[in-house]
Amino acid sequence: MRKPLVAALFALVIAGAGAAPAVAAPAAPAVKADTKTAASPTLQAVTLAGTVALSNCSGSVVRFPNSLDTAPALVLTNGHCLESGFPEPGEVIVNRASSRTFGLLNSAGTRVATLRANKIAYATMTDTDATIYQLTTTYAAIRNSYGISALTVQDTHPTAGTAITVASGYWKRLYSCSIDGFVHTMREGDWTWKDSVRYTSACNTIGGTSGSPVVDQTTGKVVAVNNTGNEDGESCTVNNPCEVDASGNVTVRQGINYAQETYRFPACFTTGNQLSLSASGCVLPKP
Repeated sequence: MRKPLVAALFALVIAGAGAAPAVAAPAAPAVKADTKTAASPTLQAVTLAGTVALSNCSGSVVRFPNSLDTAPALVLTNGHCLESGFPEPGEVIVNRASSRTFGLLNSAGTRVATLRANKIAYATMTDTDATIYQLTTTYAAIRNSYGISALTVQDTHPTAGTAITVASGYWKRLYSCSIDGFVHTMREGDWTWKDSVRYTSACNTIGGTSGSPVVDQTTGKVVAVNNTGNEDGESCTVNNPCEVDASGNVTVRQGINYAQETYRFPACFTTGNQLSLSASGCVLPKP
């Protein structure tokens, strides 16, 4: 997975000055556009509005299609971005108290507010790599105070070839490319993820982009959460995920990056944004 930035920089220090960094230095690379999609007249501009910066990762304020404006707002990031460290394989965290803070960005990438969580609604690195925090404020209050609306999570499976933007609140950067395809099973270290999104090569995301929303450029909806990439060409090791097909064949794609789909989440939350893992249609891993 894309290391939380603090851990990655520490790893760089102990590795020595001659080692290749696991993440980029503070100046992030220029955005590369996917030429197959960038000129399409049907695409809309994706901005940083609604994204957030964590202490070590990126994230976004999200809502589900049926979320009420008066419901407590939610922040989506990766499971491996938890303040308590990586969840173990098979571990699912629900409704755990948290006071974590997030820097809310506007469309220009300017920090306009500090939002605070009161709990981790859901977090896991099993089958997916996601954390959803519940905030102490509502969507209506955020919009009325800062003019920023939450990003809506799409409740249907994304489509290969879709033009997407990975919006990093930590780096205040946008990476544009397309969905290249889907990975039956992806393995990285001790963790296994199912039906992952593989980007085309133009989305050259780096450490600190973990947890960024992956936004469909046509609908403006979140279809996945950015989480990893194969850095060194190794097979199935930490920071070097491998692809495993339905027959068990392993493929390694050095330099290619990935995300975890988010369409399963809406079925597991009420209109008031309360987690309901027993709800009809909810297939998220359970504790």
